Amino acid sequence: MRHIFRFSLLAAIVATGISCHRTAKPSEVPMLEVEVVRAQSDTLYNSHTFIGYLYSATSVAIQPRVNGYLIAAPYSAGMPVRRGEKIFEIDPQQISTALASAEAQLLSARAQLSAAKSNYERAVPLARIEAISQTQLDQYRSDYAAAEAAVRSAEQSVKNNRINVGYTVIRAPISGIIATDKASVGDYVGPGTAFEQLTTIANVDTMSVKVTIPTSLYLQYQQPGQASFDNDDLLSDIRLDLADSRRYPIPGIYDYTVQSISTSAGTIDMVVNFPNPDFELKPGQFARVTLSIGPRRPVVTVPQLAVDQTQGINSVWVVNGNSTAEYRRVELGDKYGDRWGIADGVRAGEQVVVSGRSKLRNGERVKIQTE
Repeated sequence: MRHIFRFSLLAAIVATGISCHRTAKPSEVPMLEVEVVRAQSDTLYNSHTFIGYLYSATSVAIQPRVNGYLIAAPYSAGMPVRRGEKIFEIDPQQISTALASAEAQLLSARAQLSAAKSNYERAVPLARIEAISQTQLDQYRSDYAAAEAAVRSAEQSVKNNRINVGYTVIRAPISGIIATDKASVGDYVGPGTAFEQLTTIANVDTMSVKVTIPTSLYLQYQQPGQASFDNDDLLSDIRLDLADSRRYPIPGIYDYTVQSISTSAGTIDMVVNFPNPDFELKPGQFARVTLSIGPRRPVVTVPQLAVDQTQGINSVWVVNGNSTAEYRRVELGDKYGDRWGIADGVRAGEQVVVSGRSKLRNGERVKIQTE
């Protein structure tokens, strides 16, 4: 009887457990929360990036205009120099002596002019009363004119010698880098000597970059009737990124378009300049130039964080109106700061996911995070 009771009690307990298990409700899985932003429609320029190297567009040869012994050369090869700074000095003694001689000749010529003038002025009334002949008067007039010419010649000689004294100090015509050393202190330099050229200065206060643009891209943005050499309004927002990824703070300026087009590569070259007041940029330095071509146009943009790039496939997650996640492949355009331009795949105003994408599944309902 006890065995029958125990068996009945055990059966009741098992039945109760089974009943409880069947009536329990399964727990619901919470929806995944994601952060979204809306795709924006902006009117932006067409930004493109080109690779090149910086170079100095100007190199000036320094040639002395006067002869003499070099007495000072404070700059040597490789040193920077500012426009107007003294870079060479020639011994001025020989030229100063020539200046003193010319000044003395000028004083003598002026004295002779004074005497010739007085003789002519006294001769004029004497000729009127026929106290002297007309021939004598003509001689006095000729002497007076010759004395005036002698004074002008002496004045010009003084002026030239003063200029030559100024030429003994040679100043940098441009800011740049001293490229070579061809003469040393003590050498006899000047026209007709072994040192007709003292050095060269490479201009680095402005550095240039040649931007090679595909002809097809150039023709795409060229305005109707626009001349091939007139591209000043075609390029804008010219920026330079250095090899260490730093953005150079001074924007570039369009200079000119090289008229010859590469038939093999199908490209056209445009030269842009970057001011270099602190000599931070060096010739031969790597340059990544980003610039805008053509007029502004409507562009749909999304944050770069919203775009996944895997094995050449670009994609985003979009949350549609019924809170469902949708996976989409997109065609990227240009970069605009921290945003991507979307050429195809997303419309302005759609919600794209910027965080929480790792666990998303296509067609899954999600919860949008709210601040």
